[in-house]
Amino acid sequence: MNAATEQQESAADLVRRLTGPGGAFELVEEDVLGSRMRVFAHRGGSLAQVVADSVRHGDRDYLVTERTRVSFTEHARRVASLARAFHDEFGVRRGDRVAILAANEPGWITAFWATVSLGAIAVGYNSWWSAREVAYAIGHTRPALVVADERRAPLVDDSRVRLLTLAGDVERLSHAYPDAPLPSPHIDEDDPAAVIYTSGTSGRPKGAVHTHRNLLAVIDYHRLNEAVSAELGDSAGPAVRRHLLALPLFHIATLHNLAVPQLALGGTVVMHQGRFDVDRVLRLIERERVTNWGAVPTMAHRLIEHGGLERYDLSSLSAFALASAPSSPAFHERLRQALPVARRSLANSYGLTESATGATLATAADLTEAPGTLGRPNITVQLEIRDPGGRALPEGEEGEICLRSPFNMLGYWEDPEATAQAIRADRWLHTGDIGVLEGGRMRLTSRRSDLIVRGGENVYPAEIEEVLAECEGVRECVALGVAHPDLGQEVVAVVVADGDSGVTADGLVAFARERLAYYKVPARWRITEESLPRNATGKIARHLIPPL
Repeated sequence: MNAATEQQESAADLVRRLTGPGGAFELVEEDVLGSRMRVFAHRGGSLAQVVADSVRHGDRDYLVTERTRVSFTEHARRVASLARAFHDEFGVRRGDRVAILAANEPGWITAFWATVSLGAIAVGYNSWWSAREVAYAIGHTRPALVVADERRAPLVDDSRVRLLTLAGDVERLSHAYPDAPLPSPHIDEDDPAAVIYTSGTSGRPKGAVHTHRNLLAVIDYHRLNEAVSAELGDSAGPAVRRHLLALPLFHIATLHNLAVPQLALGGTVVMHQGRFDVDRVLRLIERERVTNWGAVPTMAHRLIEHGGLERYDLSSLSAFALASAPSSPAFHERLRQALPVARRSLANSYGLTESATGATLATAADLTEAPGTLGRPNITVQLEIRDPGGRALPEGEEGEICLRSPFNMLGYWEDPEATAQAIRADRWLHTGDIGVLEGGRMRLTSRRSDLIVRGGENVYPAEIEEVLAECEGVRECVALGVAHPDLGQEVVAVVVADGDSGVTADGLVAFARERLAYYKVPARWRITEESLPRNATGKIARHLIPPL
């Protein structure tokens, strides 16, 4: 048995002790929305209390960018002031929605905490959306306020909502009431706290609703991991951990699993702003002595291709994890060769927006013993591989990955049909992903049938096809994902056009760019007059379409 395996077994023993009867993270079985499941016994009551408790971390850094620093104390003051303004000046009440449409900024996080501390619901809009997509989301969630940065404010063209700019209004309102106390509303733990959009198979994005219970459970999951690390001899502790935030805040990886838990734990969030630039990121890691980095495979690939990592002092890094998109064992080995921290601590995970955090985690020992694994279920997560009839399958048999835990979303915002399809009997989440259990570890064999994962962003062909079908001269079309060395996959499209329509690739690109986020616009096109192949039920037979 190697050292990594021994440490993993010691960690498992510690988890059993810490979560057992009388343990600091004791697990009990309780009713959650009509289903019995294991939950943390000593959990908090609401995210408002998390903000109130955060002042104990004092003047340590909570948020850091290349230009600014915000301490825990200062952040709490800003949240209190902004919450007062939201409540008194704009009438935001429990259950109201406040949408945030912006690139990564400290004010994004302040607006989130001000919203949830009132018992209102923070809605993360995708900052890459087009005006059309923003308009749909506003009509869907009907926010009382939209907070937008200057670049995206012009996309909000709806007289029914109040628009606040991040750099102007939110910055001013965060200091307008310096003596305001933090809110202390009545909040039920199953009240909605956040809506995070995920691409929809029907062609429209769906809003996954996460409750205070969901996010508090994520916090306790991270607290438990810190407690295990401390027991295993890690003397650093959360107070000195500095986490790189380089993914957009409208993702669960950065909001739910970084910004939220670190406010509770006392760790620092070091925020990279703007497009991912390898040299800028590495300089930020070096300057701020970043210890933890969670990246999508596209970022890691660019690190490898960039080279010259030895020019930077990356010795502070102690943990490196991959998430959000599949990655191969061969890629993991390339990453270990290029990045020293990956040799010691590379981890991988499986999760989705609907599960609020990782459902499984593959540690460095897991990846060594079983390359390609996505690890074992995380604490409180029940995982089953099921056949089409909903029956649990034994190890070694392939089927749909189904999850149940207090992390799982409440449902999709105002979409009972999609919710019923995803959250089924006894609150089991049916992911649509296909996997297999091997020795207690899960391996993913295929993602949701048509899903394209481009640079860590989920893209559903139905949404692209719906837009292209509106273009004059297009009879039918299909969007596909093809392998790409940097992005993992890129989007391509086959368009069947009327013979005399004059449809061109340039024209289709221009049409799509006006209606879709840039990463959804196909990078390659095939324009033809031949009908697309279809199966007996009339559905497009994607597997019969020749490669582009």
